[in-house]
Amino acid sequence: MSRAPLLLVHPGEHGVAVYARDMASAIGTLADVRTVDPAGLAHVPDGTAVHAHFTDRLWGDSPEEASRTFADLTTRLRLSVTLHDVPQESDGEQNRPRRRAAYALVAAAAQAVVVNSEHELALLREEDVWTGPASAIPLPVELGRDAERPRPDGSVGVLGYFYPGKGHDEAADAAAAAGIRRLTVLGRASDGHASELETFVRRAAGLGVDVEVTGWLDDDEIARRGRAVTVPVIAHRHISASGSLASWIGWGRRPVAVRNRYIDEMAALRPGTLDAVDETGLADALRGAAADPDTTWHGLARLPHSRADAADAYLRLWDGLGS
Repeated sequence: MSRAPLLLVHPGEHGVAVYARDMASAIGTLADVRTVDPAGLAHVPDGTAVHAHFTDRLWGDSPEEASRTFADLTTRLRLSVTLHDVPQESDGEQNRPRRRAAYALVAAAAQAVVVNSEHELALLREEDVWTGPASAIPLPVELGRDAERPRPDGSVGVLGYFYPGKGHDEAADAAAAAGIRRLTVLGRASDGHASELETFVRRAAGLGVDVEVTGWLDDDEIARRGRAVTVPVIAHRHISASGSLASWIGWGRRPVAVRNRYIDEMAALRPGTLDAVDETGLADALRGAAADPDTTWHGLARLPHSRADAADAYLRLWDGLGS
C-alpha cells in the first residue's frame, strides 16, 4: 500500500477543514494515512513531509498572520499545500493585495502547490501569486444513496455559508423577476456576516421574496432540504472551486448556474449536471426550471472524478515528491 505524507486536518465546521478531513478519509482507503491537528504539529519531528489545506481565514485572524504561520512551519517541515479561495478581483481593493501577498508567501514556501480547478491555476498567475509548477485536482463528487425526489417546496435554493459575493442577491433579484416568491438559504451566515444576512433578508422582502434561513444543518438534513428546493442555483460573484456545486450534484440536482470560467470547466468535467446560463438569462432560467422541475435533476448513475479519483491524484503527486 502507498504511503501518504502526514495529513494536517483542522477541527471545526469551516468548509476547508471539513474537506481536508474528508480527503484524508478517502486517501486512507488507498494508502497508509496518519493525520495531525494544528495543536499536534509541535510534536512532529523536523523534516517530516506534511500536506496542508490553506485558506487564510482558517489559519489566522488576518491574511498576514495566516501566511506567517504557514511559512514558519516550513522552516522545519516539508509542507505541500492545497490552496483554497485563491485571491481575485471580488476580494476588493483593500483585501485583494493583502491576500495576494499572503498566498504568494505560502506558495513560495511550499514543496508543492495544488488547487481545485484549472480556473484557479489561471488565477495564481493572473493575480501574481505563483508562476511555478502547480497541480489542479478538482473537488470530487459522490452520488448520495438517497435518490428520492420529494415534492418541490416552491423555493429557489442557495447552498452554503452566507457571505457577500456568494450569489444570494443575484438569486433574489432573478427570483423576483421570475415571479418566484420564496428563497431558501441552506446554511448560516459566515462568521462576521450576520448583519449582512439580516440586510439581505430585508432587501429580498422588499422585492417580494420571502427568505428562509435554515441555519446550520447536519449532513442528512441539509441533503433532504437540498433535494426539496424547487430550483437550486449557483450565482457566485466570488468564483472559486465550489463545494456547493459539488453538493448539489451529489444530491442528484442539476442547478442553474451563472456562467463563468469555473462553471464552464465543471460543465465539461461532468456533462449534463448543471444548466449554465449567462447572468442576463438567470431569471428566465429560474422561471423555466420552476415550471419544469424535472430539469433540475441530472438523473445520472455515475459521475466523473470521484473521491477515489481525487485520492489517487494526490498519491501520484506525492509519489513524485518522494513522500
